Amino acid sequence: MAIGDVIVGIDIRASRTSLIVGEVNSFNQIEVVCSTSTKSNGIQKGKIINETALAETLKKVVADAEKEMDITINSAYVTMPGKYVTIIQNSVTKEAKDKYSGISTRDVLTALLAAKAVEIPEGKQIIDIITNDFVLDDGKEVKNPVGSFASSFTLDCQIILGDEEYLKILRNVFRKANIEIDGYVPIVLAEKNLMLEESEQKDSVMLLDVGAQQIDLGVFFGERIIYTNSIDVGGDNITNDISIVLGISLEEAEKLKKQYSLALRSYIDNDTEVVLSTSSEPNKVVKSSEIVEIIEARVEQMFELVNKDITNKGLKSEINTVILTGQDILSISKSDMVGKITLNIPVKASTGKIAGLIKPNYATAYGLVRYIATRPFSKNISSSIDKEKNESFIKKVLYKIKEFFYS
Repeated sequence: MAIGDVIVGIDIRASRTSLIVGEVNSFNQIEVVCSTSTKSNGIQKGKIINETALAETLKKVVADAEKEMDITINSAYVTMPGKYVTIIQNSVTKEAKDKYSGISTRDVLTALLAAKAVEIPEGKQIIDIITNDFVLDDGKEVKNPVGSFASSFTLDCQIILGDEEYLKILRNVFRKANIEIDGYVPIVLAEKNLMLEESEQKDSVMLLDVGAQQIDLGVFFGERIIYTNSIDVGGDNITNDISIVLGISLEEAEKLKKQYSLALRSYIDNDTEVVLSTSSEPNKVVKSSEIVEIIEARVEQMFELVNKDITNKGLKSEINTVILTGQDILSISKSDMVGKITLNIPVKASTGKIAGLIKPNYATAYGLVRYIATRPFSKNISSSIDKEKNESFIKKVLYKIKEFFYS
C-alpha cells in the first residue's frame, strides 16, 4: 500500500449493509474517513433473492457516503459468506532467477502465478491467494523472502475459491448500483485480525460470527485459514421462536429477547412474571424462565449445528478455542457457556483490542479495509474514488475519524 491509497469496503448482511472508506496515512495506518450503514433489502441468509432491491441498498449506502464526504465512489471491496467459499491448501517451490542477487519480487510473483495452477472444481473460480510463510532452501522461514540470498524457496499458501453463480449475481447487483468490485474477501478473513488477540492468531481457533440470519464460521490453524462455512440460523430465529411459542408479535418478541437475554435458565436470579398482550389472551402471564428456555433451546441448537459441521469436516479435535463475535450472540448472557457445554471446547467472547473500539455495525467492513491494506505483495489496492480537494473535505475527514471510534 502507499500513502494516500483509499480503500472502500462494503459488508453486506441480511439485516444491514455497511460501508467504510479508509485512507492510508503517513504512518502506513488506515484512517477511517467515512462510515455509513443502512437496512438491507433483497438478501436472506446470505442468498441474494432480489438483485434490484439489493442494488438499491448499495446505492443508498454509497450515496450517503458520497454526500457526507463530497466524494464519488466508483469501486469497492466486498465481503462474502463462507458457504460460497472453498479453500485449497497449496505449496510451490521456485528457483531464484539470480541467487547471487537474492530473491526478487518477480521471483515471488512468479511463484504466486504458479500457485494458481491447481485443479479448480467445477463452478468455482479463484478470488484470492493468501501467502503464509516462505521457506528458504536452508530451512529458514520468512514472511517476505525478497532480498534473501537463496537458490530456491517454497511458498506456502491458500487458494481461495468463490462460487461462480454467487459471484455472477453479486457482480450484477454491483453493476446495477454503478459500482465496480475491487475484490472479494470471506467474512471471517476480514474479521480475523480484528477479533482475535495476538496469541489467538497463533493458535488453532474457530471464529464464529453470529448474525441476524446466519452464522459464519472460520477455522484457523495459526495464520492459515483452513475452512469457512455459513449456517443458516441466527438471532432472528430466536425472535421468531419467542413469537411463535408465546403467540406474540415479532416486535414484542424482539423486546423480550433483549430484556431477558440469558441463555441458561440455571442463572435466573428472580423468576418474575411477565404480562403479554396476545390476540387470544390480552393479559397472558408467563414466567421469565419460559422466555429464557426458548432462548436457551435455540442457542444450544446453533452450537449443535456448528458442532455437526466441524465434526463432519474432521476439524473439531484440532480446535483449541472458539471465539464468538456478532451482537446477535454477544448480547445474550452465558451463550459462551452453552457453547462450551455443547462443543466441549473452550468458548469465549471476542476480546480483540481494536474491535472493542469500533461500533459493531461497522466492525466487519473496517476489518475488510484493514485486511486489504495489509496484504503483502499487492501494489495496486486503492479503490476508485473522486474527491474534492478543498479545506471542507479535510475538515470532514478529521471529524469522521474522531466520530467513528468510541470515545
